[in-house]
Amino acid sequence: MDTVYEEKKKIVDGVRFPFDSHTQSREGAGMMAEAHYHDYIEILYGDCGQCQIVLDGRAYTFSRGDMVLINSRQVHSVTGCSPGVNRYLVVKFEPEVLYATDQTIFEAKYLLPFTGEQSSHQKLFAREELAGTCVPEAILEICRECAGKEYGYELAVRARICEIFLWILRTWKKKGMAPAGGAPLDDVTMGRLRTVFSYVEEHYREEITAEDMAKLCNVSYSYFSRLFGRTMRKNFREYLNYVRVSQAEKLLLNTELNITEIALEVGFSTSSYFIQQFRHFKSVSPGRFRQRLLGEAE
Repeated sequence: MDTVYEEKKKIVDGVRFPFDSHTQSREGAGMMAEAHYHDYIEILYGDCGQCQIVLDGRAYTFSRGDMVLINSRQVHSVTGCSPGVNRYLVVKFEPEVLYATDQTIFEAKYLLPFTGEQSSHQKLFAREELAGTCVPEAILEICRECAGKEYGYELAVRARICEIFLWILRTWKKKGMAPAGGAPLDDVTMGRLRTVFSYVEEHYREEITAEDMAKLCNVSYSYFSRLFGRTMRKNFREYLNYVRVSQAEKLLLNTELNITEIALEVGFSTSSYFIQQFRHFKSVSPGRFRQRLLGEAE
């Protein structure tokens, strides 16, 4: 893998989508996906022929009915091996899709195995292991929903993704496996994070700093910063702005407040900084976001 590129997130009509699904196919042996990485967690599901995926230098072969699990930002490439048709289904999504809410992200500890490039968890799930489980139908349903885009399909896709990952986590638990995606979060650490999430949920409109949260948790600023960054994959300021932007989304769709009013309502000091942060997280301006989503609803 001499050349590795970063795959950018999918943008549809100016709006960034947190998930995507498509079919990758090739007639005969040869390269199907050059070495790349992305922020998405990705699932490959064999449909026809035989393929080989290389994850950080280690090769895995998968065929019809087999599933491959790829971490966020893990370098990978795929090659078709059969002389006939080689085909697999692709489902990929941002880790945040697994969160129950935008603010109280209590599930963070479950995501650690899937957000580390070097995590040592199980990568290949054989057809025999998946037989009789919810996984094959869930993957097919995600692909159908993404293709059909019927009303509410985003909710259907998220529900199916959560179903798959709950199965994975419970399967590992039954096997006695402890996936390594960083140091596990103990009850004390999770208690501290819950305190932070709850506080932000109630006070995101106010000026809050990482120093404030460190004091709230009775730890040093440096310790809090390391802990929060390792767990959430973003620093506290980025997380606070993410929460504010998520709240702004609701106001853009459900109120007639203008951009400046919304910026102030969710805690941004200026509309220009709000627009900058909204673009950062959503790859579209708040005005365009409102226009696109409300137009679609009509």
